[in-house]
Amino acid sequence: MAAKKEIIELFASIRGQNRRELLEFEAKKVLSAWGVKTTRIELARDTNEAVKLAREIKYPVVLKIASPDIIHKSDARGVKVGLSSEIEVKQAFEEIVANVRAYKPDANILGVAVQEFIPPAREVIVGTLRDPSFGPVVMFGLGGIWVEVLKDVSFRLAPITKEDALEMVQEIRGYPVLAGTRGAPPADFEALADLLQRVGELAVEFPEISEIDLNPVFVFDEGKGVVAADARIILGEG
Repeated sequence: MAAKKEIIELFASIRGQNRRELLEFEAKKVLSAWGVKTTRIELARDTNEAVKLAREIKYPVVLKIASPDIIHKSDARGVKVGLSSEIEVKQAFEEIVANVRAYKPDANILGVAVQEFIPPAREVIVGTLRDPSFGPVVMFGLGGIWVEVLKDVSFRLAPITKEDALEMVQEIRGYPVLAGTRGAPPADFEALADLLQRVGELAVEFPEISEIDLNPVFVFDEGKGVVAADARIILGEG
């Protein structure tokens, strides 16, 4: 139960800072502890630390602002992708901080997160919401802009079985994108079902979680797994 203890301690720390929303690197720490594969991400507080972490994670890397006051990082120009050298990392770190200062001068900037770069794959969204009457609900759909444009999602009450998870995937209109079209190999449905189950279990086990949002999740070809590239976890008001 070491994972559960680690998550409880992290949630207590967030509450102690009068925050409800975990920063991305914190959310991924929770998910990783629960067995969900995410892109590796570490917090850098200055350019030298960013370079050190980039070397450890290995190039190319992604840099993202780490601030509880910046929810939509792209709007604040707080993201730089595909950085391949120390010079690019240092420059990107400084530009991100400057951009965020211009966007929101009073933002509390904790640093800049250095993240592993994953080549794009088929994108889905996986998440949970907490219904006031029924408790946690697992949600699934195609990721990126598709979830906003098409509203093509499926839902189940948590916890869910493997069969529930596979049904959720097959219910959406965009299922053919995952099944493989024009000779393309199918997505890794086993790994996707496991992810949906784990996220549902996480929401059930920790009732203080109000919302989980993994978007995008990159889904690779059959047998090659899935990885959460971006993650949000929001705690309830209690």
